[in-house]
Amino acid sequence: MSKPSTVAAPAELLAYLFATMPEVKKIKIRTWLKFQAVTVNGRPVTQFNHPLVPGDIVAIRSDRHAVPKTLLGGGMKAWFEDAHLIVIDKPADLLSIASKDEGEKTAYFQLTDYLRQGNGRSRERVWIVHRLDKETSGLMVFAKTPEAKQTLQSGWEDVEKTYEAVIEGHLPEKKGTFECDLDERNRHKVFAAKKSEHTRHAVTHYQVLSENRTRSLVELKLQTGRRHQIRVQLAEAGCPIVGDEKYDAKTNAAKRLALHATALHFPHPKTGEEMSFTSPMPKALVALVAK
Repeated sequence: MSKPSTVAAPAELLAYLFATMPEVKKIKIRTWLKFQAVTVNGRPVTQFNHPLVPGDIVAIRSDRHAVPKTLLGGGMKAWFEDAHLIVIDKPADLLSIASKDEGEKTAYFQLTDYLRQGNGRSRERVWIVHRLDKETSGLMVFAKTPEAKQTLQSGWEDVEKTYEAVIEGHLPEKKGTFECDLDERNRHKVFAAKKSEHTRHAVTHYQVLSENRTRSLVELKLQTGRRHQIRVQLAEAGCPIVGDEKYDAKTNAAKRLALHATALHFPHPKTGEEMSFTSPMPKALVALVAK
């Protein structure tokens, strides 16, 4: 934490910071505010016009971490952060990492920008542990050190990963397991195929949570983590995810893919402590299966 300063006269927070820290670029100060690095009397404050009164103590946290539900760039929400990892809620239509067509509108870019707090010379960054499709919302984990990345990735197959999806139609059984082999060689679309040297086995356990006349809400737990695994297996079962035109969905009532990563359970990469996170299915998707 920076050396605290004591307010001598009434002022608004941003103006006070500009006046008392003329050597710091204004964009950096605004970034500190945005990401809860500024404290007043020990409490993080983001409001630029927060009223200060004589005797208030203002400081900049160098050890700051996002508190749960903090909004980050790109519409992301932080669920947890420490020196080793950050867990976020990614909105739909945000890439996990850069593509050849998009470099900045990604979770990776926005989180790196958050860690650097507007300092272009900073070497702070995040490391990719896993990905969510651009169209999928929900929980993601990013490492903040190479060591955390390696530890998380080495045990990622054992991480408990739960999704919920709104699908077209009704599955024949309320509970069961999808099991097939997937050919992932096509960069744009994955196909179920006979087992071969080009396929990888995919296993997903599912349970129907609710239904209405035309749709079902399904919980899905991944045993394996293949690209587009859930989307392909539901389409193969004759019940594609609502909004998933790539895999033959006929409807798009929410104007997005109705798939959300709702839960993660894994050991902390440094301490081994069991970490559990849940993110409720967006209300607009739950509404699709209202009775």
